[in-house]
Amino acid sequence: MSKPASSPRHLLLVDDDADLLRLLSLRLTANGYRVTAVSSAEAAQAQMAIELPALVISDIRLPDKDGLALFDEIRAQYPALPVILLTAHGTIPDAVDATTRGAFAYLTKPYDAKILLAKIAQALSLTACDDAAGDAIGDDTWRAELISRSPRMAEVLSEARLVAMSDASILIRGESGTGKELLARAIHRASRRARAPFIAVNCAAIPEQLLESELFGHVKGAFTGAVDHRKGLFQAANGGTLFLDEIGDMPLPLQVKLLRVLQERTVRQVGANDAVPVDVRILSATHRDLDAAMADGSFREDLYYRLNVVTLVLPVLAERREDIALLANHFLQLIAARYQSNQKKLNGFAPDALEVLMMAAWPGNVRQLYNVVEQVCALSTAPLISAALVQRALRVPALEVLRYADAKQRFERDYLIQLLKLTDGNVTDAARLADRNRTEFYRLLQKNGLDPSVFRGDDDGVAAERQE
Repeated sequence: MSKPASSPRHLLLVDDDADLLRLLSLRLTANGYRVTAVSSAEAAQAQMAIELPALVISDIRLPDKDGLALFDEIRAQYPALPVILLTAHGTIPDAVDATTRGAFAYLTKPYDAKILLAKIAQALSLTACDDAAGDAIGDDTWRAELISRSPRMAEVLSEARLVAMSDASILIRGESGTGKELLARAIHRASRRARAPFIAVNCAAIPEQLLESELFGHVKGAFTGAVDHRKGLFQAANGGTLFLDEIGDMPLPLQVKLLRVLQERTVRQVGANDAVPVDVRILSATHRDLDAAMADGSFREDLYYRLNVVTLVLPVLAERREDIALLANHFLQLIAARYQSNQKKLNGFAPDALEVLMMAAWPGNVRQLYNVVEQVCALSTAPLISAALVQRALRVPALEVLRYADAKQRFERDYLIQLLKLTDGNVTDAARLADRNRTEFYRLLQKNGLDPSVFRGDDDGVAAERQE
């Protein structure tokens, strides 16, 4: 039986039997695991939203929800997360059914501790760095550039780690600035090709007439300016990984040639007669909707399925707000190191500055966050970066989170203003639209400091007042 990883792996236990939870927690903690124990499916889902565990051990019978329903939800939301089910003899058929649907294993109560520990170690070995590349780089070094504590990102990284050791082509989807190339580099570092080259090329940044030569190389005299033989990026990445960024912008003629390379595993340089074998793992990325591109004929369907053996989707920064402060402080430390030579000292962000960062919309995602941090570091004259400086750098209004009472009052005021505008300040008509009597409506106007006469035109004001 293999031992737990040197850094404690986090296990989530779900059972309404308090004695079993306590006993199992003590036993797993003694074996080097970090354990969180909860007594209901609802608590388990809340805990997974806070911190994604490496493995879930759950009873099939839970007080608030069937354990199989919880298992189905886990599989739908976190398909790479292994689940071990604990079951009484009467629920064995359910457990067997669950294993056919993807549960890692099931054990009957009373369970054998040695068997449980062996199953846990076996499940965790699916994502542990126990291969040669993993031993060389350490458990987390492969993903060191991807700073995160978000459960959404944890699931993406878990799936990335699972597929890294295969040679399957991976399509990374995500908006601009979410870190697609960083994820591609991490997958390469976690793969058996880690010691071979990783080469990235942006398909949208190179003119069409040059991209073919850049990818496949050319021979001397192949075209005007080809004064020498030149290997392409496929040959330069031989044995390693080639990352094709913005693959959705690749011209159609080149898509045909790329498909041939992927099918035949050979490259023919521009102007050459013979093809050269290559051994390259392809990772690609795009912010475009390739399904729509296939529908309008701008992207080949056969190439899509060659590239999209596995899809990884990076969340936008607004969907992983728990990472914003973490990333901002990390970027500040990196940037502050540049200013040490000119004696400029940067210690961090003021608390209200971090709040502004947390509430921002971030249409440019992590790349925009880095740019904002770089700007405030350059402009700051004090060790602590202020909220005003952050707001200036953002150049967009921050998202506002109001207390419930404030939000309710704001809605009420806006609603009353809208009614008064619609009725040109006629309180009788406005009260009728609001389904309130005039006396109550006047109290609402007074409470919100609204004067109906402000909404009346000069000519109609006197008549309106007489009418009321």
